[in-house]
Amino acid sequence: MQKVILLLTFLLLGIYIHLSAQIPRYEVTVVTAIESLIPDGLGRSRMITTQVKVDYLHFTSQQTEDKKDRNKSNRNDIRLKDYEETKLLNLYNEGGIRFQNIATNDALVTSKINDMLANGWELFFVGTGVESKMVSTSVKKELLKMGIKALTNDDSEEKSKNDPNGIFMTRYYFRKIVDQEAEN
Repeated sequence: MQKVILLLTFLLLGIYIHLSAQIPRYEVTVVTAIESLIPDGLGRSRMITTQVKVDYLHFTSQQTEDKKDRNKSNRNDIRLKDYEETKLLNLYNEGGIRFQNIATNDALVTSKINDMLANGWELFFVGTGVESKMVSTSVKKELLKMGIKALTNDDSEEKSKNDPNGIFMTRYYFRKIVDQEAEN
């Protein structure tokens, strides 16, 4: 009976080791495309990628009922200065939607995605968002003081009017299986 239990223990241990070795560990990276909806070429459209490793815990504080410490991380310490920036074209020009710009941006983003796939990354999620009404009343006043009118002409009080100002942002989430043998 003891031999059977010992054999079963080794068998279960072997299965556990085999299964735990099969669990993939991933490295994740994000590529962000920001396309301006601001007309007249005043916006900035870019595709941003970073390869810098950051530990979010360095900029994180724990909040509890008893401890209400603020996160005192300095923005300058958080801000990355090393990143890849690819220029994209704005979606609008003086005449409205610029379809050539959309096709160009699609080609650039496709090129980046194909490059990531060729380098072993797998695209596993895409998230999108649009922000219009991007200029608040206090910001509008400051912009007007500086003489910048183009960004403030959005008639935001009228709900039926379309807001031509804003951004369209897409985040492409990639993952790559981490070589567990190299880590050990």
